[in-house]
Amino acid sequence: MPSKVIIDTGNHIAGYACKYAKAEVVAAYPITPQSPVVEQVAELIEKKEMDAEYIAVESEHSAMAALVGASLGGVRTFTATSAHGLALMHEMLHWASGARLPIVMAVVNRAMGPPWTIWSDLTDSLSQRDTGWIQIYCASNQEIFDTIIQAYKLCEDKRVLLPAMVCFEGFILSHTSMPVKIPDQKEIDNFLPPYKPEVIVDVDKPFTQGAIVSPDYYMEFRYLIQQAMDNAKTLIPQIDKEYGKRFGFQYGGHIEPYKCEDADLILLSMGTIGSEAKIATDHLRKQGLKAGSARLRVFRPFPVEEIRKLAENAKMISVIDRQISFGIEGALFSEVKASLYEGRDKPLTAGFIAGLGGRDVTFHDIEKIAEKSLKWLKTGKTSGKTEWIGLKEVT
Repeated sequence: MPSKVIIDTGNHIAGYACKYAKAEVVAAYPITPQSPVVEQVAELIEKKEMDAEYIAVESEHSAMAALVGASLGGVRTFTATSAHGLALMHEMLHWASGARLPIVMAVVNRAMGPPWTIWSDLTDSLSQRDTGWIQIYCASNQEIFDTIIQAYKLCEDKRVLLPAMVCFEGFILSHTSMPVKIPDQKEIDNFLPPYKPEVIVDVDKPFTQGAIVSPDYYMEFRYLIQQAMDNAKTLIPQIDKEYGKRFGFQYGGHIEPYKCEDADLILLSMGTIGSEAKIATDHLRKQGLKAGSARLRVFRPFPVEEIRKLAENAKMISVIDRQISFGIEGALFSEVKASLYEGRDKPLTAGFIAGLGGRDVTFHDIEKIAEKSLKWLKTGKTSGKTEWIGLKEVT
């Protein structure tokens, strides 16, 4: 069959991606706004449209524990979660990466409570950035499908063997319908062959997995994970490019730049804010302002070299975070500044917090950020503090 176009929500598209990736075991627990992902998978399995085992568990911690066991058994696995569900998984996230298991998980980003909320920011996944999971952030439903397929190819590579989160914002993408082109199953199978694990837990050939290790060896295990992250950093743009050649969709590897070649000011963000930033960039260009925008797709492994290349000709980079690391600033802004630290001619940098708890961030908001940034660029000095966009008066 040729490729087809499906118009559906980001959640359902993630479910279709699970099907076309031929995941064999899915374990999950529902949580808003993620629930429709695994409901879609359960329905596909029930209708015999997907050959997989679905495990309904009592918590997100158990969901990841089940997938750790299934992955050790040598099968391709999938789950999805959000916010407090992801937080409940925290212990098992370390087990998955420490055991070098290529589990793929859709994270439908939702802000953390209290105060209680079901709307989006990136705090839930960015809070897990040191667990050893690859993290990729999407800006469209098409990218959700494509990235889940690519994530399996990346994670199952013998040079990587790490789990990955494919992240997309709750309601903004999860419940919004968009047209998505689904390639032919045979073509996907050619791109993503069946999973062939290096090690399988077998009762007939018992061995120890994840047992206690002394200080003489523990550090080396962690060094190997770091090496795997470095390998993933190299493979991500290669896989993205190969996918683009086969299926027509390519996302720039680690960073998707937009009109950055001659830009004095680059607006850097993640997720759907990156889509709005393109519109703002077009408006600023019409005003004769040399602005560009860039969307960071991969937060772990962090693309230090690509950030430095992005900054080579820019005079200023303004970072828009949909997250706050309490006590300092947005996580993306911290990483960008660290990446540029050793540069000789560093661009001016500024950090902005926007869109927490699902508050809209429009291209008008981003234009205001650009206007403020360009004023600072003229003086050569920023305010020296993190700027909160759209903040109401607080006492």
